[in-house]
Amino acid sequence: MPEGQLLLEPPAPGEALPRANAQGRRDPSRAKSGLALCRESLHTVVREGVMYLVSENYSYKSEAYYSILMHETQGEKVAPGTRAILDAFVVPVCLERARMEGIPVAEYAISQSCIQAPAVIYGLNYFACTSHFEVLREDESARELIRHVTNNGKYPFCSQRLEDGATIRRAVSIFGNVSSPDPAMAGMAAGIWEAFWIPLVEIICLDGPSGLRLSSLCPVRYSRLAPAEKELLSAYLSGQVFL
Repeated sequence: MPEGQLLLEPPAPGEALPRANAQGRRDPSRAKSGLALCRESLHTVVREGVMYLVSENYSYKSEAYYSILMHETQGEKVAPGTRAILDAFVVPVCLERARMEGIPVAEYAISQSCIQAPAVIYGLNYFACTSHFEVLREDESARELIRHVTNNGKYPFCSQRLEDGATIRRAVSIFGNVSSPDPAMAGMAAGIWEAFWIPLVEIICLDGPSGLRLSSLCPVRYSRLAPAEKELLSAYLSGQVFL
């Protein structure tokens, strides 16, 4: 598609993003309206009476959280909701909510002691972030990793067994769209969009013999977006989709 051509409708949720031509590309970090994707900036997109709030950080007590809460208490339709973002970034809660929506999820356990390796482990405490996980291997580093994640045994952790040959895959979802050409990842993003309604989120999956399974969701910094992802997000913010 030629650079700068207007699409009347954005890509459907789950549809991979087409590649933009490099020649003549504008600064992808800036929306057509002139709004820059600055660190910690909040943006809104209103469609069919629903306000979608875009943020790098939806965590509890963040500016985005309180902004969403304010709109909810005023009776306005806003997405994501506070309940959705509280659920999304606590790994076991996220996986159970996704499972109820029919999304394939990684099998997990909650523990405070050693577990069978290899596995992916997430800390479960107030300061834990889902983007900071550890991969537990069958070597001498396992015990030290668990001590680090649990803060010397003070907090539990969530573990997900890694099947033989399994890999960890990541993709950024923008209103349910991903740049991955893999239909499984595109379908995963579409399902997560329908379950949580989070406009900007990173999807972490385990891909192994059992297929692609959700491991966690985590926030995304604007600075980490690929050029095509920045362009699509900027197009949403300006009310038009340019590719």
